Amino acid sequence: MIADDDAGIVGAVELMLEFEGYQVLSTLNGATVLEMRDEFPDLFLLDIWMSGQDGRDICRELKKRDETKNIPVIMISASTHLARSAQEAGADDFLEKPFSMDELMDKIAQHLNS
Repeated sequence: MIADDDAGIVGAVELMLEFEGYQVLSTLNGATVLEMRDEFPDLFLLDIWMSGQDGRDICRELKKRDETKNIPVIMISASTHLARSAQEAGADDFLEKPFSMDELMDKIAQHLNS
């Protein structure tokens, strides 16, 4: 599941992941992630700064819920200094924008295979 308010990033990442054989859900609205109730993804890729919603708040909430607390969360941001706050919010990993698709694929594989 990709949540980012930048449609260009969502589209590019979605295409790459689908090309690699992943089934991808995406949203431009972070609140959508918290509205999920029954079928959950294997991993969340959350932008930290989304209009209307802070990805760190979403991450904290996901990590509180029994049904989502064990799902890996990779947070992304253009600001390197936010890596620590992403970790404090419960994120399993952090990726700085711009990132290469190889970096992203490596992190996803690492968390899905652990």
